[in-house]
Amino acid sequence: MRTLALNVKARFVRIENPSDKGPHFRILAPGNVELGAAWQKRSEQTDRDYLSVKLDDPSFPSAIYASLVEVEGEEGLQLIWSRPNRD
Repeated sequence: MRTLALNVKARFVRIENPSDKGPHFRILAPGNVELGAAWQKRSEQTDRDYLSVKLDDPSFPSAIYASLVEVEGEEGLQLIWSRPNRD
């Protein structure tokens, strides 16, 4: 994961027996520092699985919410995020 303030190799660690609303994965930076969590979801529009991701770090002004998805015709996964309007 690379941002203007962060450059780390993060890994997703599956949580065994997650609670009903709890995350399915913990996102860890080196040293087992927790950087976020992810929930397995299924898109009703595309009928495809994806991960709903929440990332947080003290260097961020606020948590980042994103989707980790497979992109047709491309290898690997893509993290798609946006910031809410701050008007």
